Amino acid sequence: METLDNVEIGQSVIVKSIKGERPVKRRIMDMGIIKGAEVYIRKIAPLGDPIELTVRGYELSIRKSDASNIEVEVIRGEA
Repeated sequence: METLDNVEIGQSVIVKSIKGERPVKRRIMDMGIIKGAEVYIRKIAPLGDPIELTVRGYELSIRKSDASNIEVEVIRGEA
């Protein structure tokens, strides 16, 4: 399954699962990224870290290491 750190700019995805240790999962979920949430990839910093997302109507920046713990499914028809 694809992880959020490998999704291209401009794509929308659905969160399928969150991996990692309990504190990491809790922090990610506290930011509103939960199973079933739609996430839009807005920007990726020049060196790839951080990644700027739109989730639940607000902008959020997360580390690439955290994004690698989020398994997603790309919404087809998005480019």
